[in-house]
Amino acid sequence: MQENDRIRIDLGDDGVAQVRFTRGDKMNALDPEQFDRIIEAGEYLRDLKGLRVVVLSGEGRAFCAGLDLTSMAEGGSNPQAKLAERTHGNSNRAQEAAMTWRKCPVPVIAAVHGVCFGGGLQIASGADVRMVHPDTRMAIMEMKWGLVPDMGGYALWRGLVRDDVLRELVYTNREFTGREAQELGLATFVDEDPLARATALAETIARKNPAAIRGSKRLFDVMQDRDTDAILMAESEEQDHVIRKPNQIEAVMAEMQKRAPRFED
Repeated sequence: MQENDRIRIDLGDDGVAQVRFTRGDKMNALDPEQFDRIIEAGEYLRDLKGLRVVVLSGEGRAFCAGLDLTSMAEGGSNPQAKLAERTHGNSNRAQEAAMTWRKCPVPVIAAVHGVCFGGGLQIASGADVRMVHPDTRMAIMEMKWGLVPDMGGYALWRGLVRDDVLRELVYTNREFTGREAQELGLATFVDEDPLARATALAETIARKNPAAIRGSKRLFDVMQDRDTDAILMAESEEQDHVIRKPNQIEAVMAEMQKRAPRFED
């Protein structure tokens, strides 16, 4: 178990890491320390031995209520800092809190309940899959405070939400439910128990060849930005990395023998 005063990480024997925001008394709102702890968690997970899948959730009444308004009023940790400065590769600190989940080498499944506003929605959007309670309150909230959506939202929403629909959500900052989020493309599934649904999916994925899962996630990133020739080449390169290797052979044998696979890192 890895734990601090904001986030707890529990890695199960099956390789499923439960990552929980533990600032429940503040609805897991984002202040400077919360940003730092989220980024630290993402960096820790990238090199965690035995990791297969991440389930991301929030304790208390919310997944994440967005920016901590008290912190915003005080100007954050450094009100003079320019957001155009890159502090984490291609991201600034706020963007990295959402992008770190897309950069995670294994699938990330967000279990969303209660409230998911502003930066909380961007963080959830960084996940590969979103399980959302039908009554969750959600919004692209930044316009309410006279801001443009940032934290990687525009990069993460590509392919999820139709362009004109996304514009309406951004321009109005209107609130919508988890049930509507599925219709809009921001939720993968709705469920009365999103954490249980997310965990069940994680357990299924954890039983697949981890090399093939990681390669498939890399291909999704290539698919977003590259032309057809580059995608075709990337597919071939990824397949060369897994085909006829021990884990791929084990996947076939486990299927044929109708048993649980035994993969190696």
